[in-house]
Amino acid sequence: MSRVLITASELAESLQGQLPPRVLDCRARLGDRDAGLRLWEAGHVPGSLHLDLDRDLATEPGQCGRHPLPSSGDFAATLQRLGISPTVPVVVLDDMGGQLAAARAWWMLAVWAGHPDVRVLDGGLHAWQEEGGELVLGLEPLPEPSRWQPTFDGRACMSADDVFSGRELKLDARSEERFRGEAEPIDAVAGHIPGAVCRPSAANLTETGRFKAPETLDAELPHGEAIVAYCGSGVTACHNILAYAIAGRPKPRLYPGSWSEWIRDPSRPVARG
Repeated sequence: MSRVLITASELAESLQGQLPPRVLDCRARLGDRDAGLRLWEAGHVPGSLHLDLDRDLATEPGQCGRHPLPSSGDFAATLQRLGISPTVPVVVLDDMGGQLAAARAWWMLAVWAGHPDVRVLDGGLHAWQEEGGELVLGLEPLPEPSRWQPTFDGRACMSADDVFSGRELKLDARSEERFRGEAEPIDAVAGHIPGAVCRPSAANLTETGRFKAPETLDAELPHGEAIVAYCGSGVTACHNILAYAIAGRPKPRLYPGSWSEWIRDPSRPVARG
């Protein structure tokens, strides 16, 4: 098992160990800003804290897309509030195979902020329950705040201008129908960035909602000298970046604004088909 993933049984064992991980529940639903908190309140892994896609992992939508990255200062404050530091292991989970929004949390913590020990629960909450893990109700006490001041890696991201002028392979994590412009349920314009290739994030998972084996991912994931990952709003794109890490391949950079930012400038080209 790649070190960026943890199984439900491994999580259960580690929670009983001398240095239990900080478990962050990242469940979310696009179009419903309060769904993640409601899901957490309805039952969560004991001791886990809610990490909100719209409020903690993004800032307000606007010209930079539907889920722009928060400022480094705001995200550092979130990590401090949750008592996270480099000496505290972190496990992130959701109920969508990592797509909403555990992979985004993993990327922000491990890749952008440089935390050395962040793992995604493979199979998410479903795997936890299948292993007999209990769910609890009620609020969890916040830990003692940390004083961690991460050194953020700006090179892990690309701007719209960089994507427009760069030669990186553009990897689109949306469904094939959205990529081809046949359906667009969320954004105002259908299609994709010219020259992009489609790798739906769901293709990284087996029918059980767990990640495919590293060798399978390595055989399936597109190759490129340099790759930039995007999607609708920079969330499921992180799932593809995580898949590259599981496969043992160099991690693509992230275009956080993604399609929802790209289409805000009518001078940027759009491809269909």
